Amino acid sequence: MSIRARAVRVHQVPEIVTSTRERSFLREVQTYAQSQRPRLVLDFSKVQHLDSAALHMLLSCLEEVMRCNGDVRLASLCPNAEAALRVAGVIRLFEVYATPEAAVNSFHHRTNSMALHLSSAEGASRDAEHAA
Repeated sequence: MSIRARAVRVHQVPEIVTSTRERSFLREVQTYAQSQRPRLVLDFSKVQHLDSAALHMLLSCLEEVMRCNGDVRLASLCPNAEAALRVAGVIRLFEVYATPEAAVNSFHHRTNSMALHLSSAEGASRDAEHAA
């Protein structure tokens, strides 16, 4: 049996979030989120400050992707943006990575490690059955 790896999309978060940019960004995310179990990495490399508009956009993005049973990872957060997410109490909703590449790889790595984990668990279960 072969398992086809699903694509991971990387979106650049705008440096400054205006209502127009937020609508445009969320439209792009909604279009992508309609795919089966979307995987999205948000690249914050251009963001130096996370204000309430950017936070709202981030949470709306997460909500949209989760509706489709997908996941959002964050990458390249500057210390100020990370602190803002901590203060808002939402950092725990995301996995955060140093680079977009690391975030993308985390989707692929997790799939492989889950398969290994399941194989190990099945083997342990069989060993336990034989011991009994």
